[in-house]
Amino acid sequence: MAGSVRKFTINPDEPFFVFDSRGEWHATLLNSCLWDARGEYVGFVRGTDHDVYTAFGEWIGRLSADGRIVRKRVNDRQLVLKIRKLPPPRPRNLPPRAPLPPTPAELSYSFVDVLEWDPDVFKNIPDLKADMS
Repeated sequence: MAGSVRKFTINPDEPFFVFDSRGEWHATLLNSCLWDARGEYVGFVRGTDHDVYTAFGEWIGRLSADGRIVRKRVNDRQLVLKIRKLPPPRPRNLPPRAPLPPTPAELSYSFVDVLEWDPDVFKNIPDLKADMS
């Protein structure tokens, strides 16, 4: 996947908006944390490949330069990260609205836009997550 998604950098102090292919705003990235439009913590981004995880620690894809979360259509299931910390406090500089979305590039057949395929991906509880007992 690294060869087909171009490398880019994200300024951690400025909001980076996450859209789907239709241009609907789903989240805002600030300081490696993802926040939905209501300001609720929904996930985080790690690494130079901008791997995206839900708040439960489930890997869902990689952030692309045009603000979409993409992954290979046929992808090996990744292990759920063990998250034991509380969600971070809501940042004060979280924008109330998103700008107009960029025009997305065409995805090849081997890739899928995660938020178009499953708009509620941040609300799903992964079935590989250990029980809370």
